[in-house]
Amino acid sequence: MEFEAMNNTEAALHEYKAGLGVFTQKMPEFARHFNAFTEECFKEGALSQREKQLIALGISLYTQDEYCIIYHTKGCLDQGCSEQEILEAVGVTAAFGGGAAMSQAVTLVQECIEDLNQLKQ
Repeated sequence: MEFEAMNNTEAALHEYKAGLGVFTQKMPEFARHFNAFTEECFKEGALSQREKQLIALGISLYTQDEYCIIYHTKGCLDQGCSEQEILEAVGVTAAFGGGAAMSQAVTLVQECIEDLNQLKQ
């Protein structure tokens, strides 16, 4: 698939993965340790991977990290979260993050859900 043919969500995920690949080449030990750490954080435990993705999405919205918002919206969908569950997590985040979190939710999160659901078809 050509880069121009990608939707916004796919393009952002591609940019993130490409950047991570370059960083990994330049800093292999750091990347290896970071990846091992994050994999451990997202392992199934007392909290499910699904719940952890919802938490990560909320934190991403709160911190205004657009790449992580996209990545964890995808993670939520990949773990079987419904749109309603994602939007409820967004609501909790907006209770803490106010308008800034809500503005990302009503634009970027909804765009990601639509784009990613279209890819599944």
